[in-house]
Amino acid sequence: MNQNDMKKAAALEALKYVQKNAVLGVGTGSTIGYFIDALAEVKECVPGVVSSSEATTRRLKTLGIPVLDLNDVGHFDVYVDGADEINDSMQMIKGGGGALTREKIAAACANTFVCVVDRTKQVNMLGTFPLPVEVIPMAVSYVADELRKIGGNPRLRSVYTTDNGNMILDVHGLKILDPTGMEELINNIPGVVTVGLFARRGADILIVGDEDGVKIQRSATVWVQQDDSRR
Repeated sequence: MNQNDMKKAAALEALKYVQKNAVLGVGTGSTIGYFIDALAEVKECVPGVVSSSEATTRRLKTLGIPVLDLNDVGHFDVYVDGADEINDSMQMIKGGGGALTREKIAAACANTFVCVVDRTKQVNMLGTFPLPVEVIPMAVSYVADELRKIGGNPRLRSVYTTDNGNMILDVHGLKILDPTGMEELINNIPGVVTVGLFARRGADILIVGDEDGVKIQRSATVWVQQDDSRR
């Protein structure tokens, strides 16, 4: 299988974790695009979806899938999203598509976070993929200076504004040995909205598409009902 085939295989497997007649959270990215297309085939089972980005919202609405306001929903059972990098502890770098803040909020509101990736996203140590940091515009210079102090090489994502009206600094050159500590450190810099490290709230279920099919990893405490009837 090529990379797109692996993404699609992982996305289709994630359909098993969609709970019938329950609100679902959906993330952003190329792998999630395959998931949304598949979700459209069973949309009658889903009363509504909490979306992590304007791009995902547009795609869901185009396919006739209702989009709900998180403020009206509160917590929900399952959130499905991808990752730019993920380690063996199911901690991630996310935000290559710029939706990290809304993705982090949605993941925090979900009882179970199902992460879908192809095998190229699995790493031993996070940091090869540039770490996205969402920053309010007036703080870009200050935050960039602070990120250099911790060994990063921040670069402003050019001609880009997040759905929240902010900027993205992509931080190159970090070797993230302590993802939880790094997440806390960067989040505490004044002007940072959030950092694209999902360490404190990592994935509960990891679905990996590779050349041999699909592999699944679960955290020690997670349990979620699967509905195989949709496949």
